[in-house]
Amino acid sequence: MWETFAALLLAHALADFVLQPAGMARGNRRPTILLAHGGVVLATAIAATGSLHPALFALAGAHMATDYAKARFGQGFAGFLADQAVHVLTLAVVAVLAPTIFAEGLWAGEARLSALFVLAAGAILAVRAGGFAIGQLMQPWAEAVTLDGLPGGGRAIGHLERGLIFLMVLGGMAEGIGFLIAAKSVLRFGTVREEAKLSEYVIIGTLASFAWALVAAFGTLALLSHLPPLGIPDFTP
Repeated sequence: MWETFAALLLAHALADFVLQPAGMARGNRRPTILLAHGGVVLATAIAATGSLHPALFALAGAHMATDYAKARFGQGFAGFLADQAVHVLTLAVVAVLAPTIFAEGLWAGEARLSALFVLAAGAILAVRAGGFAIGQLMQPWAEAVTLDGLPGGGRAIGHLERGLIFLMVLGGMAEGIGFLIAAKSVLRFGTVREEAKLSEYVIIGTLASFAWALVAAFGTLALLSHLPPLGIPDFTP
């Protein structure tokens, strides 16, 4: 079951956060775009599991239905969280009802592949999905502050800090996160010390970004504990 869930989780992370352009994400009310995204979801699930199991087609259909519901009724940060929660729940249901999808697929003989899938999915969810989530969370306050800086600089900083936190936790160096917070605070101090709104905006965004990365990293460790160890290094909680 865990091997199947690991493969489906990676497929989902790729389909939603790597292979879905912004225009496709915004156009999920249009049948053609929704079907195209559903095709990507199905293709990644087939590739990750090495299987053509009928449950994967049902999974793609459920994914499209969830995305359509989000496009109509679930905007903003809460809608993003609800959408992703339903997707992950759907993956879990498929893994429970059809636990042998991966074991009967093309990659069944690769014992360590599932752990690599979890690492890759965790990294995507920590960095890329975190970027979308924090962007949605901060959107209501974005118009209240003046953000002077490099175009896309804040997004790049967020990606880097979440990636570093993910690596620190998985590498057993979680104490280094405190130094990362201190370093960012020092570097940002001159920019925000005289502007209360900007200061609060940066603090909220930073804490949310760090929290997201920590949840993704520890969730990855929890999943790895159910799979054969990689051993190089041995990532276990």
